Amino acid sequence: MKILSINAGSSSMKFTAYEMPEEKALISGYIERIGIGGSFYTLKFNGEKIEKKVEVVDHKQAFQIVVDELIAYGVVSNLEEIVALGHRVVQGGAYFDKSVEVDDSVLAKIDELSPLAPLHNPAALVGIKAAIEVFPQAKQVVVFDTAFHQTMDESKYLYALPYDWNEKYNVRRFGAHGTSHKYVSMRANEILGRTDTKLITCHLGSGASISAVKDGKCVNTSMGLTPNAGLIMGTRCGDIDATILPYMIRKGMSVDELDRVMNKESGLLGISGKYSDARDICDACDNNDKRAILARDMFVDRVVDYIAKYYFELKGADAIIFTAGLGEKSRAFRKEIMKRLDVIGIYFDEEANEKTFGIEGVISTPDSKIPCYVIPTDEELMIALDTYNLVK
Repeated sequence: MKILSINAGSSSMKFTAYEMPEEKALISGYIERIGIGGSFYTLKFNGEKIEKKVEVVDHKQAFQIVVDELIAYGVVSNLEEIVALGHRVVQGGAYFDKSVEVDDSVLAKIDELSPLAPLHNPAALVGIKAAIEVFPQAKQVVVFDTAFHQTMDESKYLYALPYDWNEKYNVRRFGAHGTSHKYVSMRANEILGRTDTKLITCHLGSGASISAVKDGKCVNTSMGLTPNAGLIMGTRCGDIDATILPYMIRKGMSVDELDRVMNKESGLLGISGKYSDARDICDACDNNDKRAILARDMFVDRVVDYIAKYYFELKGADAIIFTAGLGEKSRAFRKEIMKRLDVIGIYFDEEANEKTFGIEGVISTPDSKIPCYVIPTDEELMIALDTYNLVK
């Protein structure tokens, strides 16, 4: 069965075609700058990377490119071979605790929840509607980033605000990156050879979150109503004193200015003054840039805070997992985090850390009480698995 995993952004679209249930990736691609000029796309096929420049005016045209390339590279001989498409949607609210097939009601709820993910849900809707036009014969499935976190208890997802704010306005913790946390926790259970596990999963990238996962289910997560909660991120501030907001409004800032600053001018960028990318932060730290060092140390402190919090909440842990761009590839950030975990019997293996770059590996020493793994995430495969299980 051939399935397409789709991750549509406001001006981009990632896709991977799989043969299921073999989980074999047949071709993948990333179409960028849709509708804003200067668009291009990159394909990966049989280990080869191919780049092409073409003006792509909308997501419907992007899907047509996908169709053309699937046929050109012999992945399919006709459109009917694509049985289903799985679409990543960031915000599913309290409506969805699992992936579902698309119908008018589902589309309406995704639209209703757009204010909670204004950069993501509207783009996903555009992508889904374009896919329905281009692939009318295929089943369409939506995979929600928030679904994995719907197993949290009320005591974990509510804020200490008027109780009816949740019922009236959806003011509660929803989390994000659930597709990634689910994938790496499943992979960790495979490595450990059991499912009755207590895991701390660290999705560390330009967007970052940590989850506590018990017996395969999320019991807590660092992100909140929106993705700007919890950890310090590339340009997002993460947890702050809420009273800062009315204070800055009284100082003359508008709500829109505050929103922009907290999401696009804060985090590593806000502290360092220059850099939002962990690689740039590391280079600047090597050059003794004091503000870059401060930004790194603040980021590491926040990660360790959440690891410690979930370690006590879970009453121990069977494994700690690092994933996503920074978690998989930043040896320097992993080292700084690991150095602060010796208090709970975790010891850093520097040689293993140096060898582990974008691949699966263990970066704790054999005598550590809790093993620490690097597990590359695969959200596209998780989307394909959920889609296959729904339509098979």
